[in-house]
Amino acid sequence: MHVTADDGAQIYVEAAPDNGKPPLLFSNSLGTDLHMWDPQMEAFGDTFRIVRYDSRGHGQSDAPEGNYTIERLGRDVLAILDELGIERTYYCGLSKGGMVGQWLGTNAPERIERMALCSTAAFTPIRDLWNHRIAVASGKGMGPLADGIIERWFTEGFRKDNPAEVERVGAMVLSTPGIGYAGCCAAIRDMDQRETIKVITLPTLVVAGDRDPATPPELGREIHERIGGSEFVVIEDAAHLSNIEQPDAFNRVVLSFLTQ
Repeated sequence: MHVTADDGAQIYVEAAPDNGKPPLLFSNSLGTDLHMWDPQMEAFGDTFRIVRYDSRGHGQSDAPEGNYTIERLGRDVLAILDELGIERTYYCGLSKGGMVGQWLGTNAPERIERMALCSTAAFTPIRDLWNHRIAVASGKGMGPLADGIIERWFTEGFRKDNPAEVERVGAMVLSTPGIGYAGCCAAIRDMDQRETIKVITLPTLVVAGDRDPATPPELGREIHERIGGSEFVVIEDAAHLSNIEQPDAFNRVVLSFLTQ
């Protein structure tokens, strides 16, 4: 189904039928779609009503031209919850999805029960890097960026031993609209939530991969130190997409926290 955001953009959503279980919303990373969460569906589906969506600019959602903001992406989530009649949800976001989770925890805490912020950051200071990615994606699409993205997302050993899974994720990257990727890059480039997240009082888990070059553990620890009462876990032998590279460890850590 598609949900209409408050600016008219169509956001693609897949929601399990309302079966009385508490809802859990998964939010994807930059450059993927809702299928990045496939390794979590069985483990979490016994406990939660799963809601997944393609972030604005990705997958089957609209990709408006221009710069997006983290607030804009957060309001897309609120539109999804409103359309589905969900007053409060559990939340799990990775990378960009974790950044959106921080905005929600700050600005709409009444809509979130507990949240897991995975492989993410509150601030990314390297503006030139994001400007470069915006220029390439806008002008040439995702092809020139894809190999570098995959190298950051998975360890060398995982790439070697799991070519089918790497190819599956690579296809998501290549199918991402360049203008949508660029719009989200601008949102990340312009984000600074280091001070605002200090007001969050929601039960929060911060997860990092010990070999993540994109959002290394120190960035996760920075979030943990700013959100009072939060928990911090480092998953071993995982780069950026720890939910795919180490799904058993990821599922165990996140599910244990969300079901406390």
